[in-house]
Amino acid sequence: MGALAKLRQAFTRDAQVTTAEELLAATRGQRTGGTVHVTADTALRHSAVWACLRLRADLVSSMPVDVYRRVNGIQVEVAKPPVLVTPGGAKVGLQEWLYSSQVDLDRAGNVFGIITERSGVIGPDQRGLPARIDLVPLGDVTVRATGSEITKFVIGGTEYDPWDVWHEKQYTVAGMPLGLSPVAYAAWTIEESLNAQQFARDWFAGGAIPMAELKNTGKTIDQKQAQVARDNFHAAVSTGDLFVHGNDWEYKPIQAVATQSAFIEARQYGLSDISRFFGCPGDMIDAAVSGSSITYASITQRNLQFLIMHLGPAVSRREDAFTRNLTPGPRYVKLNADALLRMDPEARARTIASQITSRTLTPSEARALEDRAPLTEDDYAEFDRLFGARTVTPTTAATGATS
Repeated sequence: MGALAKLRQAFTRDAQVTTAEELLAATRGQRTGGTVHVTADTALRHSAVWACLRLRADLVSSMPVDVYRRVNGIQVEVAKPPVLVTPGGAKVGLQEWLYSSQVDLDRAGNVFGIITERSGVIGPDQRGLPARIDLVPLGDVTVRATGSEITKFVIGGTEYDPWDVWHEKQYTVAGMPLGLSPVAYAAWTIEESLNAQQFARDWFAGGAIPMAELKNTGKTIDQKQAQVARDNFHAAVSTGDLFVHGNDWEYKPIQAVATQSAFIEARQYGLSDISRFFGCPGDMIDAAVSGSSITYASITQRNLQFLIMHLGPAVSRREDAFTRNLTPGPRYVKLNADALLRMDPEARARTIASQITSRTLTPSEARALEDRAPLTEDDYAEFDRLFGARTVTPTTAATGATS
């Protein structure tokens, strides 16, 4: 039975209770026999998993969140509701809330929170819109569902109706009430890489395979004699002292060239494979594949490619969820991705100058982008002294004509 079939079977008509961990196990199927069992938490031990989740959550949480509405076809910014300022109350601000929820979305495909306060504004479900959402750990959540409809959430042993729980999801498939977990589907790769890490740790600690061999070439010794020789040898070398013996003993360090090579190959494969699962280019988490060479004309182009191909869809989904569930119509929510596309000062200056010259941006708007006040007449007079009189007179500027 395939992974999706097992997931669908978990949500039968008898409303079987399914936890996040059970879903993870269902999607994984049979274990590989390794010593590390991969879950949403243990996966964080892998540096590539951590780096991917950190990068995506860092960027999403640092994007300003704005609310707009259209007036006569023009986008006008309006005041944000409290839930988009301090969504977790006074102690949890928007940036922390966005980071935590994005990590859960990217590793488990779902994020859950208890709606503890509501505003007086009525939403699409005829209830007050959420005013506070307290996020909860994935492991505390149990879902009861009939087909594709969730009937109950059980969080920390307490039952909640669906309208009392904030549930965002991504990586969805038709007929499934929950998003798919990247950790679950990447478990084979993560497990292989974590097992390689554990093997290396045990190897260099001398726990997986003996680090050396001490052999008597002159005679066969019994177990008691072997233990005495081992203890004598260990007592000498553990303190850095000399070990004196005759010509009947041979000391031979055990080599692991082939094993070390396989370990390195497994680690290299794991980095690139995990990067694909979590939607992060390998070079952005310092895991570029050997032999690959992708160059970009500028950092801005690189960031733009990452935003369009990898992060943009996740941002758009969150904007849609916030618009539908946290703001009254016709308002809508936008995450400002311009912070990701910051240019170097020279390129930014050229772009602004071009927009001013083409009259798509006024000097006052350009200065506002740099957090500067509009130019005064005294400022303009100083520019005139430096560069000559302006070529656009007040009369022609008012009519929009060129001089």
